Amino acid sequence: MAALVVLATLAGAGSASAGLADRVGATFGLMAEDFIKASQPVEGTIVSVDGNRMFVDLGEATGAQPGQELTIYRKGEVFHHPLTGRPLGRYEEHLGHAQVRRVFPQFSESTFVALPDRPAPDAGDGARVSRGRIKVAVTPLLDLSQSGADVRRVPYLIASALERSKRFVVVDPLAVTDMFAGGTLRVEEVLARPERAMRVARNLELTGWIVPVLIERQGILYLDVTWISAITGGALMSRRDAVLPSSTAEEQRFPWEPRAED
Repeated sequence: MAALVVLATLAGAGSASAGLADRVGATFGLMAEDFIKASQPVEGTIVSVDGNRMFVDLGEATGAQPGQELTIYRKGEVFHHPLTGRPLGRYEEHLGHAQVRRVFPQFSESTFVALPDRPAPDAGDGARVSRGRIKVAVTPLLDLSQSGADVRRVPYLIASALERSKRFVVVDPLAVTDMFAGGTLRVEEVLARPERAMRVARNLELTGWIVPVLIERQGILYLDVTWISAITGGALMSRRDAVLPSSTAEEQRFPWEPRAED
């Protein structure tokens, strides 16, 4: 509800500014499916480990996607119901994370990121993308095109598209915007300084950052969106598309949004 109030307030900005924000939001709407696919729950088993390279039996048929971040774990002893003695599950030891780099028909290759003081993974250990919703934060739009437009609505539009997928929980964009406005962190640091991105992400209990950037190349505006891991500070995936023209963006608008005035 708070996000809707802020959106309605910001809609009163200049017509050209509002129009560009809508176009950027509609452009991300066409990208969102790629981010949703990369976050789909999967469950597999490690088949081989070679240094920090890991091979998992998650291939194209299982929905594995480059850019997925897997939790690596080792199954422990079975635990039982204290009264009935019925087995309820197994204890698990979290070993680290693996970032999927390449996907083949029957398996995928990942880069392993170890947790401190945990044993090294081995064949037979588990790998998964949790079925739980993934908590992310959307940074303010970094406008490198020098458009001068008011694009403050963009994080709310991106957050709405991600929330509607039911795979993401998005931190309140207003709180995130206030944090950046207060000088705690700069958008450029999220992209270029992994240690800063990771430190702030831990404070917010994030899994990752969604970083939208507006750039211009040969007179064409592009929206570039990168998913930054809160575990390593590295980029998991990035998508770039030309910003939709006004007429097309109008068709892509979310039904609850105020109509653009340009």
